[in-house]
Amino acid sequence: MKIFGIVAGVLFLLLGFGGCSSYNSIVTKQESVDEAWANVETAYQRRFDLIPNLVETVKGYADFEKSTLIGVTEARAAAMGAMRAAGENGKLGEFQAANNNLGVAMGRFFGYTENYPDLKANRNFLELQAQLEGTENRISTARTRYNKTVKEFNSKIKRFPGMLFAGMAGAEEREYFEAAEGTDAAPSVNFSE
Repeated sequence: MKIFGIVAGVLFLLLGFGGCSSYNSIVTKQESVDEAWANVETAYQRRFDLIPNLVETVKGYADFEKSTLIGVTEARAAAMGAMRAAGENGKLGEFQAANNNLGVAMGRFFGYTENYPDLKANRNFLELQAQLEGTENRISTARTRYNKTVKEFNSKIKRFPGMLFAGMAGAEEREYFEAAEGTDAAPSVNFSE
């Protein structure tokens, strides 16, 4: 009987250590997902910060259509609001939709700037456009890293023994960034809008 008690005690200790290790691993991976999301937000915030400067440069340089500028400004505000909401609730659908709308507005914006050859040669405009291009690359990299981190986290909480401790850690499956519908087709630029 004494040996049975020792064996049971050793098994209990092993399970306890294994459980603590699994719980801590889930918490660590959850923090990694939060960190990756913060990096995504930082990349998008850079984009949001550059857009007003670009709009002001264009507004001051060209006789630009007011509706296009208003559309870009409104789309930027909606995307920023959706980003904050996604950070709070973890739902990326609205954030992705708002950023798609911003992309359409920016496409229209750059399409109209083609009508102003002097503007295209303006150093401030070219620098802002190059910064925005670099920012898009940063966003792509941050989203890819976020998806990788989410994959690791989701795998951890779905596999045994992590699934036993996921609820204790308050861990819920996270969403991935996915390509928006229609992004497989090349965008068309229409100067008549």
